[in-house]
Amino acid sequence: MTARAADAGRGRPAASADWTGHSHGSSDYRRLLAGLFFAGIATFAQLYSPQAVLAHLADDLRVSAADSALVVSASTIGLAIGVIPWSVVADRIGRVRAMAIAVIAATVFGLLVPFAPTFSLLLTGRLVEGLMLGGVPAIAIAYLSEEIEPRHAARAAGTYVAGTSIGGLLGRLVAGPVTEFSNWRVGVFAVAVLCAISAVLFIVLVPASRGFVPRPARRASRAAPPAHPPLLHLLRENLKSKRMLALYAQGFLLMGGFVALYNYLGFRLSGHPFGLPQSLVSLVFVAYLGGTWSSAQAGILAARFGRWAVLLSSLALMVVGVLLTLSPLLVLTLLGVLLATAGFFAAHAVASGWTGVEATVGRAQASSLYNLSYYAGSSLFGWLGGVFFVTWGWAGTAGMVAGLALAAALLTVLLLRPTRSPRP
Repeated sequence: MTARAADAGRGRPAASADWTGHSHGSSDYRRLLAGLFFAGIATFAQLYSPQAVLAHLADDLRVSAADSALVVSASTIGLAIGVIPWSVVADRIGRVRAMAIAVIAATVFGLLVPFAPTFSLLLTGRLVEGLMLGGVPAIAIAYLSEEIEPRHAARAAGTYVAGTSIGGLLGRLVAGPVTEFSNWRVGVFAVAVLCAISAVLFIVLVPASRGFVPRPARRASRAAPPAHPPLLHLLRENLKSKRMLALYAQGFLLMGGFVALYNYLGFRLSGHPFGLPQSLVSLVFVAYLGGTWSSAQAGILAARFGRWAVLLSSLALMVVGVLLTLSPLLVLTLLGVLLATAGFFAAHAVASGWTGVEATVGRAQASSLYNLSYYAGSSLFGWLGGVFFVTWGWAGTAGMVAGLALAAALLTVLLLRPTRSPRP
């Protein structure tokens, strides 16, 4: 059996023997990161744009704060359901083609869903939109891991996550002010138009995959072994490792806490003691720029000091930031939001990139399991944070978020400590 066939049999991407990945600074390296940057905008801008207008949506549709957050949770549930099927699609038709289909389909739904006449139909549309959106996060990290030189993988993953933070920021910054002058439906639709433009830029810029050959292209001989082990085998292998489970738990706990923080931040800032108008509340999402900076820096620092140390430091920063939001002083609350955002995105950049490196088989499936956990946490705790908010106010929501981050830190200490030296 050739080395290429052996790699394929173990579920690794099959590529030319001399292919080591795009080098840092090369034209294709820059195109790849730019393409994924716009894919991140097209995905995450529409995924979270309703978050900036939940208070308006709740008033318009006459639902509670917790129920209004279901508009965000419905799409993240759909995304969580979709990531594993999209990883299978990517194995069959290729990484870039699968991401292109996903982002185009999601954008079409994004243009239609804001005008759903009833709350139940709105939730259904957002669920389907999330299913389509699952194609980008399910595939992007695996695509990066296969196309970038290994020594630059952590930095590239950090840059990609920075792009996703810009997407989340733009979605909220556009939806909020447009809603102030029109209504929440027009605000969310305006974000979908932005996503359509970003989807086109992604398709134009992203280079074809060279580090992975789709499954049908490798079936040259009947005598050859299967190009990939069965899906269930790949999933099972990735679920057997305690380290992989700890990484999946990072996504589940941290994303859950982070979405809860931002879901109810608008209610906190518009209520007592701050009383801020919607236009100013929307500007709070500028704190996402802290995540843009920290996620890129986390990749650089992880390559220098090791992922474990950077992950723990990021979690500590997130906890400190969340606790500061309990202050009755607006300046301290805003500083806390900035620190919590920076800590979350740094931790996510490290954990998501670590997943692709740690996986020994089924890299796309490993990435999908991380994203499944990530968005399952978003769906569950994004809603549960509202229950805490209704029952105990902002202190209840903040306490839940800090507790989730501390649980993630405990798992990092117990299960992810490097055995010899920090992994580059």
